[in-house]
Amino acid sequence: MPSTTFQTIARIAQEEHRCDPALLRPEVPLADLGLDSLALMEFIFSVEDALKLRLPEERLDPREAGITLGDLCDAIDAHMAQQQQTGGATPAHA
Repeated sequence: MPSTTFQTIARIAQEEHRCDPALLRPEVPLADLGLDSLALMEFIFSVEDALKLRLPEERLDPREAGITLGDLCDAIDAHMAQQQQTGGATPAHA
């Protein structure tokens, strides 16, 4: 069963960005979702807003070739785990 994080990512991709549900698998590169570069950044911001976090740019750059939905999920889960350990948070933009 997919993680809660992955389910959130997939829901946003499908509902807000009209991505093909058949493409919403962990191994699918973000570039294959059919989003142009601006839409891809908006997708990442939508995911961050939904999860109330901001990923540091060095953790994941969605413009990099080969970044998959699973990589995005892993980066978010790792970031959230790190924030829980340190007791801090990376605030969301307003």
